[in-house]
Amino acid sequence: MSITTREVDTGRNLGRGRWWALGAIGLSGLVIALDTTVLVTALPTLSAKLGATTSQLQWISAAYTLALAGLLLPAGVLGDHFGRRRLLVIGLLIFGAGSVVASQMTSANGLILMRAVMGVGGAIILPLSLSILPTMFTPAERPRAIAVTAASAFLGLPFGPLVAGWLLTHYDWGSVFLINAPVIALAVPGVWFLVPESRDPEAPRLDWIGAILSVAGVSGLVYGIIEEPANGWTDSRVLASLIGGAVILAAFVVLETRRRSPLVDLRLFRNRRFTWSTIAFTVVGFAMTGLMFVIAPYLQVVMRNDAQGTGIRLIPMIGGLMLGAGPSDRLTARLGTKVMVAGGLLVTSAGVILLSQAGADTGYGLVAAALAVVGLGMGFAMPPALDAVIGALPSGQTGVGSALTRTLQQIGASFGVAILGSILNNAYRGELSGHLAGLPAQVRDAALAGVAVAAAVAQHLPGPVGRSLVRAAEDAYVSGMAEVLLASAGLMVGVAVLVALFLPSRAATDESTGAAPEDERSPAGQVA
Repeated sequence: MSITTREVDTGRNLGRGRWWALGAIGLSGLVIALDTTVLVTALPTLSAKLGATTSQLQWISAAYTLALAGLLLPAGVLGDHFGRRRLLVIGLLIFGAGSVVASQMTSANGLILMRAVMGVGGAIILPLSLSILPTMFTPAERPRAIAVTAASAFLGLPFGPLVAGWLLTHYDWGSVFLINAPVIALAVPGVWFLVPESRDPEAPRLDWIGAILSVAGVSGLVYGIIEEPANGWTDSRVLASLIGGAVILAAFVVLETRRRSPLVDLRLFRNRRFTWSTIAFTVVGFAMTGLMFVIAPYLQVVMRNDAQGTGIRLIPMIGGLMLGAGPSDRLTARLGTKVMVAGGLLVTSAGVILLSQAGADTGYGLVAAALAVVGLGMGFAMPPALDAVIGALPSGQTGVGSALTRTLQQIGASFGVAILGSILNNAYRGELSGHLAGLPAQVRDAALAGVAVAAAVAQHLPGPVGRSLVRAAEDAYVSGMAEVLLASAGLMVGVAVLVALFLPSRAATDESTGAAPEDERSPAGQVA
């Protein structure tokens, strides 16, 4: 079963099988998102079982992020050139094989290597799982298909701690990676037998210089962001990586605008639906990464839940997400993309602001309500934003266009952890330092490292002193969490206003002919 981008109707006539294929594609996105948050929950166990140092623990996460972010663009381009289904299956097999081998590692360095391999697989899966959809579904069906795919991916964020907690309670640490294998085993045959092949039959020669520059630039930028929490923004290595990555990316942009056959056609950004939907998607990646970064310690340390209990308490976000994503296609058809994306961002920011009111003694009811509102807003905003991105792309560039959006999202998420983490740490240390008078210097330094460390240190202090330290650390953490959440909410409100001003509500097509006017055509001259 094979189609080209000029024969998309063949793919759309697959009948009910395409909805089963959508399930396989949804599993692909779910396993990627799930793996990220599962690992965060499992890191303390990995430290104990593998004897990993703090630096090695950091790189168990960072190796994956670096490979993923750096290779997204080349992976999308290769899918457009050689076949999106073929490359997606290869990506799934790489990710699955890396997961199985990772589960059997006996050293931290071996696990770091396998995490990089999994990042390669993830870089292929993320853009191509979305870029395949236009070949399978009509423009009227595509919003629902994208809503299912987006919801599957976002479900992995809150599900991760729940799955990790259960696995680590009942099985060995390797199970957090081995669990990916059966999911991949279901996804691979579903994709291979049910998804039509698609590619750009007129693809130009690959721009290898552009590919090398994009990998080097994105990797340099993300590496600097990864190193910042441990070394600070003024560290020479951090500065060199950030500046070097930015300079290389600037050179990449200049090269791409001058080449006759660029790696990625940056004229895509002339389409306002693509540009503002991508911006909204990137900002949500920034803000939601910050939210997950602060809410997990709050639920686990301040509210005293174990990993599995933390996952259970994130379920309202899942419920809100499903409630919002379910009717998003029908609401978008009625209200337009502008209203749904801007409105969804405002609803999400309202939930984040509500969550910022949580304190050390706040009951779970407020937290549950806030998480449900956050999930609802994401469900409203993200599917129409992704649909607008895909709908704006020329049929031959859906792979690279999706990869471009995903790359910006990954960079946004990386900056989210670094910038919002700095806000959290500065607020936490500033609030707590005034409550540490009279304690030994070693205890003060440990307490300032983080709320979890402060709670562990307090167990070895006399009763009243330990309780006083725990209370001060929890109050300081809640103060820092509120600053992070308010900053995230403010950013989303600002972008919501810009989206309301500049994002076209609907694709500019003539209802009778389906043709787009010249100013809304894609860079390749095909309908956007």
